[in-house]
Amino acid sequence: MVEKNKMSKKLGELKIEIEIPQDIGVEVKDNEVIAKKDGKEIKRKFPKVIVEKKENKIIIKTKGATKREKKQINTINAHIKNIIKGLQEKFVYKLQICSVHFPMNVSINENEMIIKNFLGEKKERKAKILPNVEVKIEKDIVIVESVDKEAAGQTAANIERATKIKNRDRRIFQDGIFIIEKAGKEI
Repeated sequence: MVEKNKMSKKLGELKIEIEIPQDIGVEVKDNEVIAKKDGKEIKRKFPKVIVEKKENKIIIKTKGATKREKKQINTINAHIKNIIKGLQEKFVYKLQICSVHFPMNVSINENEMIIKNFLGEKKERKAKILPNVEVKIEKDIVIVESVDKEAAGQTAANIERATKIKNRDRRIFQDGIFIIEKAGKEI
């Protein structure tokens, strides 16, 4: 068996600067970014890169970056921009309740959504609602809001996944709760 030498193309030092708006307070401790505004707080830790704050900018950098580290830095850049955007305005996901065969009852109980009578089932289905996420039900629309994009998206996915149908023809059994709008973008 012949061993291949693994070579990585070095890109040099990479550095990205993100401007912090005046109304948002940001702290950086041990690569953990803590952003605050009006009593709302989002924390996120970013390993394998150097994250620091200078004046009104967040600087993400790495030394001797390869293509892989460049991808990681760009991903972290997107996460931090989503944190800042979420503190300025909430991320909103909308889901449509569709019940063709049996009228289903949907209610919210503390940190979970309870779906009763889905396809005539006696057992209720449950979907977990993550912390710092608000869920409202208006007629046949479920509205999921949060300052954290990942928490809002995961809660919407949990609700949609709770009504997944197995072993039935999807063309006939079209019941369920489906995402119709993701963070302001219609699907």
